[in-house]
Amino acid sequence: MSKDAPKDIAATLTACLEELHLSTMQAEFQALALQAQQESLSYPSYLLELAERECQQRRQKRTERLLKESRLPLAKNLQTFDLKRLPAKVVQQVRTLLTGEFVQRQENVLLFGPPGSGKTHCCCALGQELVRAGRRVLFTKCNALVQTLLLAKRDLTLKTVLRRLTNWDVLIIDDLGYVQQSREEMEVLFTLLAERYELGSVLVTSNLAFSQWDQIFKDPMTTAAAIDRLVHHCTIVELNVASYRMETAKKARQGQS
Repeated sequence: MSKDAPKDIAATLTACLEELHLSTMQAEFQALALQAQQESLSYPSYLLELAERECQQRRQKRTERLLKESRLPLAKNLQTFDLKRLPAKVVQQVRTLLTGEFVQRQENVLLFGPPGSGKTHCCCALGQELVRAGRRVLFTKCNALVQTLLLAKRDLTLKTVLRRLTNWDVLIIDDLGYVQQSREEMEVLFTLLAERYELGSVLVTSNLAFSQWDQIFKDPMTTAAAIDRLVHHCTIVELNVASYRMETAKKARQGQS
């Protein structure tokens, strides 16, 4: 190794780090070298600190990218989700789901409850934490998903779209049954559920109990098959609590009076 002047070493190292796409190390190695000298850090300790900063920055950028791609409403996060409103059993279920182990096992999660009970907020908060753990998550309203699948079927690209959807670790389908769909629309949704069966996790929110799902899938056989695929390897979370929106509105009225 040639005995370059310090200035030449810095310039050469900068060029090397740029070529290797180590932008954080490139930006911080000189300041950190001065700090290491002042604190008498060993060479390995200095290099470790520099590498850890690069890794941390990359993880942060990846998380930001995954959150953007997920289409999750970021305001519905764990910090703004009021766990105190929920029964103890549900709180324990949510905390277990936050470990992300169900994703490794490719299990599903079904959240039931009346409008305003917090189903969407709960699954979005869970989805964001899964993203921060490195999982690829996609959030979609059921109606929008069905229209996408139906359009793909008409364009003869349904297989391509289904294959693309299987790339996500977790698919969140919000408000299943909230908008009544035609038989053709429900057929493409069933095709998606069958395609993902035991290949990836699905999170579904619905205000309709299983006994009412024939309203969704129109046909008893299709309904039974859809339920069978979802509940096999599944956690069912029942949010049988009062509407959070109504409670908030009531408190606001009381405050005004």
